[in-house]
Amino acid sequence: MKADAVRGHLDGLLLAVLESGPLHGYAIIAAVQRRSGGVLELRTGTIYPALNRLERLGLLSSSWQSAGDRRRRCYELTDAGRRTLAGERSAWSEFTTAIGSVLNPVVPPGPVT
Repeated sequence: MKADAVRGHLDGLLLAVLESGPLHGYAIIAAVQRRSGGVLELRTGTIYPALNRLERLGLLSSSWQSAGDRRRRCYELTDAGRRTLAGERSAWSEFTTAIGSVLNPVVPPGPVT
């Protein structure tokens, strides 16, 4: 899928995969890919700036965690992030309903006048 297709929806995707608990960057990428059936492939150069921005906005918090010899930053939703995710889901539902109504109109049976 084209990278442009994700543009405008990246925040919602990141918030959604973090809803179930904290994850580090590569785990976030893997979760999006897994949930999308392999269709969405995010790059580190895309998600890390977005994660940093979401953290600055107060939608995520992060902490350093050790994994063997290495340390990695793990991100998790804040209460504000959960509220924003709910809004993203509502907006997505409205958007897909509107686009679906145009692309796949329901034409009532009967003569056209």
